[in-house]
Amino acid sequence: MRERTPPHIVTLALAAAIAPLAMNVYLPSLAAIAEHFNTTAPTAQLSVSLFLAATAVMQIVCGPLSDQHGRRPVMLFLLTTMLGATLVCIYAPTIEIFLAGRILQASAAVGIVLSRAIVRDMVAGDGAASMIGYVTMGMTLAPMIGPALGGLLAVNFGWQASFWLIFGFTAFAMVVMWFDLGETNQTRGGSFEETFRSWPELIASHRFWGYALCCAFASGAFFAFLGAAPLISIQYYEMTPTDFGLYFFFIAVGYMGGNFLAGRYSTKIGMNTMMMIGNLVVLSGLLIAIALILILPQNPLAFFAPIFLMGAGNGITLPNANAGIVNVRPKIAGAASGLGGALQIGGGALFAALTGYGLSPQDGPFFLLIVMLVSIALSIGAAIYVLYIAKQRAKEAKAF
Repeated sequence: MRERTPPHIVTLALAAAIAPLAMNVYLPSLAAIAEHFNTTAPTAQLSVSLFLAATAVMQIVCGPLSDQHGRRPVMLFLLTTMLGATLVCIYAPTIEIFLAGRILQASAAVGIVLSRAIVRDMVAGDGAASMIGYVTMGMTLAPMIGPALGGLLAVNFGWQASFWLIFGFTAFAMVVMWFDLGETNQTRGGSFEETFRSWPELIASHRFWGYALCCAFASGAFFAFLGAAPLISIQYYEMTPTDFGLYFFFIAVGYMGGNFLAGRYSTKIGMNTMMMIGNLVVLSGLLIAIALILILPQNPLAFFAPIFLMGAGNGITLPNANAGIVNVRPKIAGAASGLGGALQIGGGALFAALTGYGLSPQDGPFFLLIVMLVSIALSIGAAIYVLYIAKQRAKEAKAF
């Protein structure tokens, strides 16, 4: 490990894993948190949507900051903020202070934004899609075991134990980054305001919007599941928090497998085609889930097993779409990653909120699956738009 050289892929995976771990390791504890603070389940679920909304804002800020001041100092400063916010959650005396801590925990978004920007600093084009796929695959290990471990911790040590796990993992990742996160931004931009003035260049790009909306709607399906699945599992399928954590392996293993395929084949097949393939895999999983639930309405496997395909499809789509975002304007990769990430998380927060508003856990997962179908259909539309632009550009290149 060398702090003056580009980071190892494992270091980037650790940085990117912090926010997903903070997002889902405590999900099995939502009911216990509501009971602890003597509040309602929807109020406790605000800890999910507020975290997502704050993450969207944070991604807008930290990308341009890293373009101006460098990736390393921005990463380490915001992760230090994340450590303090986690302590606020652990010792919060009221639900309001707990929710404030969750908002501050969104500082962890810096790991996701800057890991993508750092990859773009080192690698370009389809190679960036491949490397982001491998980073995301490694990143997935933490949230993959997170809900299962969180369920066990909640049952045996209380809901605060999940947040101590978040604290410990973040501290460990920061130690690794201290020694192995060399600065990769060798073309630092001007002032913070100048970086924001570069946004019209991004906003005017049709390709940027195609990639960003594909990310946003694909994430919408994923985050709708994250927000609603715990309540459906416990209240409809009558599962324990530990059971839900174990069933979460379906989507997590699928996501990791999709990341591996993205890392293995994106360079050969191309990120645009891989993005579409991933969306179609998600669509097939959702349709299979609806069919199985009609046949076996009370069997949780009918719901969770096909969700493996949703995880796999998102694992293929998101690394390629994110690589497209940071390749549209390489000189402002941090700003592009931040704005694209904000749209991605904003889409997730929107669909999570819609699901929470209309969800009736006693009715089963049908409403959730319909919301997810709408979201992935919109993602497919965005992917088709990107392929259309690429086709038009190829025609124009042949004409000249």
